[in-house]
Amino acid sequence: MSESTQSTTGRSPFTRPGFIISAALVIAMIAAVVVIFFLPKGDGTAQPAPSSSSDNVSAAPTKSGDATGKSICGLPSTSETALGSTPKSTWTLIGKMAAPTDPKTFGPGVTDEDGFRSCFAHSPTGALYAAANLVALGSSGDPKLNQKMTDRLLMPGPGRDIAMADSRTMPSSGSSNTSVQFRGFVIKSYSRSAANVDIAFQTSAGVLGHAVLPMEWADGDWKLAIADSGRLINDITALSDLSGFIPWSGA
Repeated sequence: MSESTQSTTGRSPFTRPGFIISAALVIAMIAAVVVIFFLPKGDGTAQPAPSSSSDNVSAAPTKSGDATGKSICGLPSTSETALGSTPKSTWTLIGKMAAPTDPKTFGPGVTDEDGFRSCFAHSPTGALYAAANLVALGSSGDPKLNQKMTDRLLMPGPGRDIAMADSRTMPSSGSSNTSVQFRGFVIKSYSRSAANVDIAFQTSAGVLGHAVLPMEWADGDWKLAIADSGRLINDITALSDLSGFIPWSGA
């Protein structure tokens, strides 16, 4: 990945402490999921955690047999371990955020009546779709969707317990004039049991940023592994441009 995808300093609004809180509220965007995942409790000026560290992640071990076969809803799996081009995607809105959908191939294979999405293919594209839909679900601002997301799409551990407790007391985010859309991705690493999905996004104000979502394959679906603190391992990092990312956007 080019140097332009690294954190910038100085003029970037992401480097200003006052912006980090608003960026977090925007990234989920507009939803409290980012407050749960991206901000340590009681600290509105948190700096991003190292992108390669997983020392603080607590997740249940992948169950025997989970690393092979189809997803829990029967979507096909592949032996591919890389995704070097833009997948042909159909996009639908979750709130104001466009999310990819291919229910017969990559997922979500299951969409509940309330709009909750789950069950993604055991493949690099499936991991990408799962990560993107998880972020988009968080952008809905719907407390019920947030509760289902923390219950069903996070790996078990102390971080998940914190996120679940927070989701139960989270009010609706209400309306907002700010929106965020996906702009690109990189699959930083992939195996049959785990994937690190780097997603780039842009706010409606034109600010670019990215975050790495650590996904794990468990119980026939992709789930998010989060740190014991209840926040993602990798925080939001500013981008000067989208160099090094594969373009990918639905809005």
